[in-house]
Amino acid sequence: MRYQLKIPVALFVFNRPEETRRVFAEIEKAKPPKLFIVGDGPRTAKTDDAEKVAAVREIVSKINWNCEVLTNFSDVNLGCKLRVASGIDWVFSQAEEVIFLEDDCLPDPTFFQFCEELLNYYREDLRVSQICGVNLQDRNLGNAESYHFSYINNIWGWASWRNRWINVYDMNLSSWPSIKESGLLHDWVSSRQEYKYWSNNFEQAYQGTVNTWDFQWVFANLLNSRLSIMPSHNLIKNIGFGSDATHTTADGALSNLVVSKMLFPLIHPNSMYRRYSAERDLVAKVSYVPLQHRIYEFLIRLKRMGRKK
Repeated sequence: MRYQLKIPVALFVFNRPEETRRVFAEIEKAKPPKLFIVGDGPRTAKTDDAEKVAAVREIVSKINWNCEVLTNFSDVNLGCKLRVASGIDWVFSQAEEVIFLEDDCLPDPTFFQFCEELLNYYREDLRVSQICGVNLQDRNLGNAESYHFSYINNIWGWASWRNRWINVYDMNLSSWPSIKESGLLHDWVSSRQEYKYWSNNFEQAYQGTVNTWDFQWVFANLLNSRLSIMPSHNLIKNIGFGSDATHTTADGALSNLVVSKMLFPLIHPNSMYRRYSAERDLVAKVSYVPLQHRIYEFLIRLKRMGRKK
């Protein structure tokens, strides 16, 4: 018998019809009783955005199961940072706990049950910030448990509770200057590379030179000594890699993650411990991605210049 999801799902969409259609099909299989759909508006500088945005909204309007649907569509383009952060605010103003997916995060069907069971299991444990669907290391860490804990908040498919977000998340990273000055970040991480990686990302988010919302979410949970749940193996495939993406513009290790099913019943860890070695390995892996991005984007620019000749 198919697992019957009992909690809401929130889907964030923009201008990618094909990716949206695939992710929406998986949500359709899960049949959540309530569906929040958050959409950004078209960019004025992109002539085909309006058509693509309209196509996406048409796709997600076709609900064929018994479901309460609430939409929050922007007429103007807010960008990744403001649209996602404001969308999560809106979702949590109406629901206590939610599973979140973006239009390029294709879940294994067991992702939904994994999130729902752990939302119930850790509802009252404020040490836990969220449940992640993606395991970017793309491998089992050798433990028999179904998941482990980390300070890193992966957001390619995740779930959380209202009281972990409201009055905790700060899009402007107001506390970062004092934290940087105090050196407290050194106590939060376990390697020089981790410190450099997060210090650089927090500084960019604070200065507004990067258009994203998720570094602020990592910072909020570090600041409140909370941990994320990481599945023992990967449950999400990001299908949005390409030259037209906002952040996932380079193919590579993160674009080819293997997805496998979560087994039930879940095997819970005996204690809430961090896998420090896994965290160091993960940061080492994602630190390499920006270099891949720059090389890939340079090659794309060369290709476009060649076409103009």
